Parts: sequence; structure tokens; C-alpha cells
Amino acid sequence: MDANAILTTTLALMQGLGVVLLLFAVVLAASMPLGFFLTLLARCRILPVRWIVNAYIYVIRATPLMLQLFFIYFGLPYINKALTFSALTAALLGYSLNYAAYFAEIFRGGLLSVDKGQYEAAKVLGLNRVQATIKVILPQMFRVALPSITNESITLVKDTALVFSITIPEIIYYAKAAVSRTGNVYPYAIAFLIYLAVNSLLQWFFNWLERKTAY
Repeated sequence: MDANAILTTTLALMQGLGVVLLLFAVVLAASMPLGFFLTLLARCRILPVRWIVNAYIYVIRATPLMLQLFFIYFGLPYINKALTFSALTAALLGYSLNYAAYFAEIFRGGLLSVDKGQYEAAKVLGLNRVQATIKVILPQMFRVALPSITNESITLVKDTALVFSITIPEIIYYAKAAVSRTGNVYPYAIAFLIYLAVNSLLQWFFNWLERKTAY
């Protein structure tokens, strides 16, 4: 094991890190708003809408993410050729739909934790329901939900390793290729350190955010 081999392997794994960061950023940006929208729909007064949304959330949470990726990437083209997606598009779609369901449950729990009397208090202050929701309810919901958002975000980074199953090269793919090439397992150690570093930075950021949003 020489320095040049380690450097070459590390640079290769950094290409995989770029894929991980791209997936993380796009999926988080898409799934959180979608999850909040699902939360609102799940509280809708129209019963069929609530049934559909709750059924969607249940099915997504009750089935493996990898199976959902397989269905989108390999299964949908069998149903209709027009539903053929590139591997990256299928991954972004699959992860976003999956994590939206989990964020919907997180936001639901956050909303339920806010006392309904907050609306009455906001009304006394002259705020209408929309203003009360934006200025009073959502900040409190976010503070309650933030630890769960942190855990889900860290899980997302780790779950990006599953895209290897639909032919997208990421950190584990490059590590496995390096192990096959060198006959040494140190590439897995480098992959371990990369994931650890990314999630440590992510944990630090969310800890900072929790302190900033604390009362």
C-alpha cells in the first residue's frame, strides 16, 4: 500500500462523493416541500384525499427504498416505454418520493405538538389564520421537527449508497472497484472516513441550526 495508490483511490472516491452530494442536495430540496404539502393534504377535510395521501405514505414507508428504485428504473418501462428514465433521474425521483413520505410524518408530528390555542392567541394579536400559520405555528413546528429532520438527513446521505443498484457509480462503487483492482481493503476504510466526515459536518450544521432556532 503506497501513497500514490491511496491518492488515486481517494480521488476516485471523491467522484463518488460528488454524486452523493448532488443526490443529497436535490432530494432534500425536493422532498421537504413535498413532504410538507403531503402533511397539509393529510389534514384535508376531503376524506378521499386524506385516504389517498395516508395510503401513499404507508406504502412508501412499508416497502424498501431499493425496491422502489427498481420499480421506477426497471419496472415503469415495462408498463409504458414513455416512462423510461435515466438512472440519475430515476434515483432523484425515487429518493424524493420516498423521503417526502418520511418528512410528511415528521412535519405531522411537529404540527400536532403545537397547542391549538396558539391560533386563538394569534387571533387576539390581530393575525389571520394564514399569518398565524406562517409567523407562529410553522416556526414552532420546525423547532420540534428539527432533530428528526437531522436524523433523516443523515440517513439520506447513507442511503445514497443504494444508487449503485441502478448502475450509478457512487462512493461504494468506486471503493469496490479499487478493492478488486488492488486486492486490498483500504479503499473501504477511505469510504468509511468520507461518509463519517460528511455526516459529522452535517450533524455540526444541524446542531448549530438547533441552537440558532432555540428560544
